Amino acid sequence: MNLQHARQRLLDTRTELEGRLERAHKHIRGREEEVSPNFHEQVVETGNDQVVQFLEQEGQQQLQQIDRALQRIDSGDYERCNKCGEAIGEQRLGALPWTEFCINCV
Repeated sequence: MNLQHARQRLLDTRTELEGRLERAHKHIRGREEEVSPNFHEQVVETGNDQVVQFLEQEGQQQLQQIDRALQRIDSGDYERCNKCGEAIGEQRLGALPWTEFCINCV
């Protein structure tokens, strides 16, 4: 596996996620305005806020996974499962470049 390619892919994904998280922060901070007096619109507005907060949490978790994957590249452990020590597999890393586990340990 080309580790430089894997590193660049992880860095590109990290940059994209950081942009999405920044937009989510702006959306959440922008919600400090009053909600609509219409009950139906309130439900929609607050539901949207919950979705954005959930996506923000998922994005933060994925950033942590990407950072760990970058550390594993640096330490030489990127292609090894953190649980069993076996090879993760190039196809799996191609699909999920931040994964820490082989298909058997998921």
